[in-house]
Amino acid sequence: MRNPAGSDGDDELICYCFHHSRGDIREDVHRHGHSTILTAVLLAHREGRCRCETLHPQGR
Repeated sequence: MRNPAGSDGDDELICYCFHHSRGDIREDVHRHGHSTILTAVLLAHREGRCRCETLHPQGR
């Protein structure tokens, strides 16, 4: 059973471009055995669909 939202950092955004949180990634790995989110984000980055420089608070 998951902890209440935010109690373990699950609400923390990891990917600002596609709005993936720590909890999304944790659940994805639990469900698939690896991160399909990471694969999708890397593909989007290669295709130029990433806007980290403008969306991430630290510009990364």
